[in-house]
Amino acid sequence: MAATEAIPTTVWRTNPVAALWSTMVGKKVVMAVTGAVLVAFVIGHMLGNLKIFLGAEAIDTYAVFLRTMGEPLVPYSVLLWVVRIVLLTCVALHITAAVQLTRMNWAARPESYDTKQSIATTYAARTTRWSGVILVLFIVYHLLHLTAGRVGFRAGEFQHLSVYHNVVTGFSVWYVALFYVVAMACLCLHLDHGIWSALQTLGWNDARSTPLFRALSRVTALAVFLGFISVPVAVLAGWVR
Repeated sequence: MAATEAIPTTVWRTNPVAALWSTMVGKKVVMAVTGAVLVAFVIGHMLGNLKIFLGAEAIDTYAVFLRTMGEPLVPYSVLLWVVRIVLLTCVALHITAAVQLTRMNWAARPESYDTKQSIATTYAARTTRWSGVILVLFIVYHLLHLTAGRVGFRAGEFQHLSVYHNVVTGFSVWYVALFYVVAMACLCLHLDHGIWSALQTLGWNDARSTPLFRALSRVTALAVFLGFISVPVAVLAGWVR
């Protein structure tokens, strides 16, 4: 038993990061930090998408900028790939921490118990795992669809760096646009719970700031939802063609 108790001390001395990761608190911190990075990206990505309402030249020029930023100091697309690698790493860590936290919670409560739902528990919190799974599937499809042009387009339809054309063509298929709307609804629920949970984990909330942070979480999630779905809705309605 003494040997077992000595393991954490040894781990802390040799690798404090690994020791922190092994705890529930450490995993929650990882989820909060990676979640903050991903939320910042989501907001930036949404704002970039809204350039489509300024016309083809605006959003296509923006797409070129993302690949040429840093030139001539850094080669073409290098910074974009750095951002992509950081984001994919954050996604991987976020998912891994979430899965391991779920397993640790299940292990701590091996037997089911009957309790009333807490009035503080929201629908977004109760469905966060399912919304997360749908979002992972959406990310894969989105990358294959509008980033690589591998799915959702007939031969010759996808045009590299012609974002306006690709978006209009892609969202002209109603079930593809519907899938995006459903995925963004899941993102809205995930953000509503995730932003609030991250603020709690990082200790930025107290009794006085709780209503403000809850409102901030909900407003941010709703704004992201409306911003993202405005594009497929506009294409289907014929406002963007």
